Amino acid sequence: KKLAVDYLHPEVGVTSTDGAAFGRNYFNRASAPDVEDDEFADERAEVLAEAAALKQLAVDYMHPEVGVTNIDGAAFGRNYFNRASAPDVEDIELADERAEV
Repeated sequence: KKLAVDYLHPEVGVTSTDGAAFGRNYFNRASAPDVEDDEFADERAEVLAEAAALKQLAVDYMHPEVGVTNIDGAAFGRNYFNRASAPDVEDIELADERAEV
């Protein structure tokens, strides 16, 4: 019953008098040096950049009304096969039949 009450009422808080329940945190103490490796800093920057890109993709997916803006020149191309000035290309079989007729 005590566990059920503790679970249903988290606002009551936890009281403990056991000495083994208390410990010293060596990582968040005031005298701990603030040192971060360059590898971790670089990896953190990469992860944050990837998260920002994924967030942008999610926004683009969820809001298609915004539209797409692109200024990359490689994204625009010319279709040389379906343009109006393209020469008509026949299959070899059709050309042979036409030649026979």
